[in-house]
Amino acid sequence: MAGFGHGTRRHPRSRGRTWSRTGPDRATLGIIGVICAVAGFFVLGIILGPVAILCGWLAMNRSWSGARPVPAVIAVVLGAIDTVLAIVWLAGTATPGTGFL
Repeated sequence: MAGFGHGTRRHPRSRGRTWSRTGPDRATLGIIGVICAVAGFFVLGIILGPVAILCGWLAMNRSWSGARPVPAVIAVVLGAIDTVLAIVWLAGTATPGTGFL
């Protein structure tokens, strides 16, 4: 039907090959990562720390080179600190001699 007014020059790419914009953008992922990292200092640090690292890394467009947005870097750094503190806390709780009895 290209000859009857339905030319292909207006839309050279098919719809299946274009980027889907249904997910959160990079700025939103950075902010979510910062919120998870800060909340992880208070509750569920062993879960929210890695989530903050993942959100920050996705907000940096899955690479360590190039321009990095500030919320994404903050999310990665605080998430790493949060994860390490949660692991140290869990290891300290599991050592002998610190039980209830």
